[in-house]
Amino acid sequence: MKKHFFYFLIAALAVFASKANAQTEGLQKTDKGSFYKIYTANPGDKPKLNDVITFNFIQKTDKDSVLFSSYTAGRPAQAQIQEWRALGDMMDIFPLLAVKDSALVKVPTDSVFKGHEEARPPFFPKGSYLVFIIKMEKIQSLNDAIAERNAGLEKLKQAEAVDRDKYIAAHGLKPLTTASGLKYIITSPSAKKKPLAGDTVLVNYTGKTLNGKVFDSSVEANAKAAGLEQPGRTYEPISVVLGENRVIQGWEEGLLLLNEGSKATFIIPSSIGYGDRGNGPAIPGYSTLLFDLELVKVKPGKHLVAPKPAAGKTPVKKVGAKKPVAKKKN
Repeated sequence: MKKHFFYFLIAALAVFASKANAQTEGLQKTDKGSFYKIYTANPGDKPKLNDVITFNFIQKTDKDSVLFSSYTAGRPAQAQIQEWRALGDMMDIFPLLAVKDSALVKVPTDSVFKGHEEARPPFFPKGSYLVFIIKMEKIQSLNDAIAERNAGLEKLKQAEAVDRDKYIAAHGLKPLTTASGLKYIITSPSAKKKPLAGDTVLVNYTGKTLNGKVFDSSVEANAKAAGLEQPGRTYEPISVVLGENRVIQGWEEGLLLLNEGSKATFIIPSSIGYGDRGNGPAIPGYSTLLFDLELVKVKPGKHLVAPKPAAGKTPVKKVGAKKPVAKKKN
């Protein structure tokens, strides 16, 4: 019996090894453990330490399920060349690529999740690979990249208000505007309760830029219609504790204006959104964002409530009491 089991184990290991070899057949290996193949090798300089690169990439599983695509996002990614720190950071791959080079990269997930298996998602089983297809678009010195970024941001800053006003006029919108610049339209009113700071709210949302590009959605149909690839994501209302500043200011302010069960469109300027830095390839700096939201549920939380006066006593207002100081904006 033991002998048969031993032979079975040897056979199983042989099959596993053959599958692993098939995954990396024809690929070279860096000294850090990444497997790669350069599809096109062009003449020209390759990036050096501290250079800034602009590149397009597709990230997917070894079963061809796309996790992210800068092409779908509509904007290439940027990175500064640094010392290699961890498998999968591509700092062992980028220095091999000249402008217009493209490469296939495979990173063993067993190495990526070594020591923290609890973080391994179900679509990356043991023995699988994280796959990248990369195309190098531009290589710049750090100073040149900073100068170009600043010039681009200034252009976006000047255009933001103009583009926002054009969008509102073109779509015939008549939003209400708060002191912070938040513009909102209640598209489906409700007479139910409004949340207070400290409450937890459940929110369905779809976010997009002024050009109509959807960058995120908690609604599966909307995400799929926009071509968003989010394997493993559970599509459901997200939970937000108001007042904890875990979401952008435009959300914090806007959600307090809604009633449970109501729907609205928020037009959020960058000053109360993601500012001049933006948020990833899909949201450049100085971007006005559009959110279609539904306040699904309000769960009461802890509120700051003044204590009731003792029976038979009249509450006395303190003379000279200081007003609370508004929180300073970052």
